[in-house]
Amino acid sequence: MRTGHYALRTERAYIGWILRFLVFHEWKKPSTMGHKEVRDFLTDLAVNGKVAASTQNQAFNALIFLYHKVIKKDLGEIGKVVRARRPVRLPVVASKDEVRRVLELMEGREHLMARLLYGAGLRLSECLRLRVQDIFFDRNMILVRAAKGNKDRRVPLPGSIQDDMKRHLVKRKSIFETDKKLGLHEVEIPDALARKYPSAQFEWNWQFVFAGDDFSTDPRTGARRRHHIHPMRLQRAVRRAARNAGITFRFTSHTFRHSFATHLLEAGYDVRTVQELLGHSDVKTTMIYTHVLNKGAAGVVSPLDNL
Repeated sequence: MRTGHYALRTERAYIGWILRFLVFHEWKKPSTMGHKEVRDFLTDLAVNGKVAASTQNQAFNALIFLYHKVIKKDLGEIGKVVRARRPVRLPVVASKDEVRRVLELMEGREHLMARLLYGAGLRLSECLRLRVQDIFFDRNMILVRAAKGNKDRRVPLPGSIQDDMKRHLVKRKSIFETDKKLGLHEVEIPDALARKYPSAQFEWNWQFVFAGDDFSTDPRTGARRRHHIHPMRLQRAVRRAARNAGITFRFTSHTFRHSFATHLLEAGYDVRTVQELLGHSDVKTTMIYTHVLNKGAAGVVSPLDNL
């Protein structure tokens, strides 16, 4: 998986599913099993485990990886597998006033990050992985690198946060200079770039914008360095602010992204433009936000309001 440059989260998830597969079949050697055992396991996940369709698909992908890439065995035709149901879910969207109330109750670094999630439509992971060189103040732009699907895209840098962002980067550079004196200013960068630019991992422009408060150990290489902050820091701050703001629905960090898309559509922006800003491969994914515009369910005005 590492030679294929799989993400660490994917690596851990695949290993977990492979272990569950072996436990399900009482630790039989994988090379002695085949399509029947895979089919039985996936069916059990749907029937007895009642997992979501995406969870069943992830388990299937892990087993395909095991047999095709590791064991080098053709599974052949899997056959009829009971598929987990794929429910239709609408995104949870907050109104502009609700977003404002939540943001007003946040502070510090988490406040700046939350405004980026809403102002640029970033995923949480994209915000965490921002590098200093990805922010272009003169062009009012952020370059999101290697996002979902390993695609780059451009998003707007809100003008209202530029001064705060510049002040944050001044503080961040001060931390970098202190780390440099200690010889601990190395930062993690993708393997291919590390080989091509061996000095890049020590340069300021490659540093994470939102770095952790302390050093951590890389679980793959064992290197000790300053990584980006843990996602739980922002998630907890958002939940706390939403609770204090009196929000009764489940308001998470991803709600900012949903609200960004919906509010742009409400403002009259073309769905294709919103699709590009969100980084969706298929416009159908973006179209789901048209179902949650601020016009009532399905855009219908209740007849009670016309009495």
